[in-house]
Amino acid sequence: MIIINASLRGKDGYYTIVCDNGKFKSIVPQQDRIENPHADIDAGGNLLCPPFVEPHIHLDAVLTAGEPRWNMSGTLFEGIECWAERKPMLTHDDVQQRVLKTVELLSENGIQHIRTHIDTTDPDLVALKAINDLRPKLSPYIDLQIVAFPQEGILSFPEGKKLMEKTLDYGVDVIGGIPHFEYTREYGVQSVVWVMELAEKHHKLVDIHCDEIDDEASRFLEVLATVALEKGMGERVTASHTTAMHSYNNAYCHKLFRLLKQSKINFISCPTESIHLQGRFDAYPKRRGITRVKEIRAAGMNICFAQDSIQDPWYSLGNGKLLRVLDSGLHSCHMMGYEDLSTALDLITDNSAKALNIAARYGIEVGKPANFIVIEGKNDIEVIQKQGEVLYSVRQGKILLSRQPAVISERVRLTQ
Repeated sequence: MIIINASLRGKDGYYTIVCDNGKFKSIVPQQDRIENPHADIDAGGNLLCPPFVEPHIHLDAVLTAGEPRWNMSGTLFEGIECWAERKPMLTHDDVQQRVLKTVELLSENGIQHIRTHIDTTDPDLVALKAINDLRPKLSPYIDLQIVAFPQEGILSFPEGKKLMEKTLDYGVDVIGGIPHFEYTREYGVQSVVWVMELAEKHHKLVDIHCDEIDDEASRFLEVLATVALEKGMGERVTASHTTAMHSYNNAYCHKLFRLLKQSKINFISCPTESIHLQGRFDAYPKRRGITRVKEIRAAGMNICFAQDSIQDPWYSLGNGKLLRVLDSGLHSCHMMGYEDLSTALDLITDNSAKALNIAARYGIEVGKPANFIVIEGKNDIEVIQKQGEVLYSVRQGKILLSRQPAVISERVRLTQ
């Protein structure tokens, strides 16, 4: 495969890229725009970058908004109640049909890597089994990581530990937790330690829903970071949401950042969903309820953006477009300066790959798998300004998607 006239992130000019046997063979700068009748793709000066990564989504719950009822308060907790009522309705076919529709949507928007949280507080593990069975069908199009996620708690749910351990028989890659939802602070701490020990024993990654609440006293992040530091597991550990950090006082947060940097853990923020769910118990002013993305990034820690939900009890919108999530996050987190915008795609590409522990086989480099997208715009800023469409998605040197840019047939021209 030959690609010509491609822009690359952080580089000037255009490039010719050759892929062979499913890998990048050469990446060569051009003197100028060229024509090549043998080229498979003419990028037309648009940006060629690694595929987008969706590092945090709940595929088991997608497309269930309003079933059996709507989340009228818009809170995280009513969402959990609605999902608990929907769970008994799960069937193997129901889950698979919804997941396939959603993965198709994500794939059409340039996503080739997905980490999904699957609820383990279902004694029959219906969704986990159904999604694990889909792996062979999905593997040509996406890399899928499955998180064992105890939506209603580990110690606070009957047989919670046993169910988590049982998931190991069904291909889970990552161990999750939800300490702020456990009945007590003590249960929350115990759950974090237990998750870390289970992951260490079975050589799994860790991704914990951590402090997803507006309570400034919810401080399980310090527990997770401390255990990760002591075990030397930080780069394999992710703290998702951490929205309570929005409410921490600055003196405590300054102290906390020292620990977080030493621990080397990753962070995932879901800005569209967090700004919807958090601040629900406030009058005015209402908190944004998003973790300190700008500060975490400035401190040199790894953080990325995710969509979290697509039309489920927690979030009734969502369309698979990570650029929409990125745009919202940049606005909400006061990250509209040149330096923020010029590297913004990191938040849905490289940083996400690092959180998923796949960075070694991800990126536009000779010898790595020829997985990439071509998207409208020549750099990060133009892509965000245009909210550009994905024109091509290529995996292992094979085209998964091609899309023609929109053309206006007739318009009034006011400039020469």
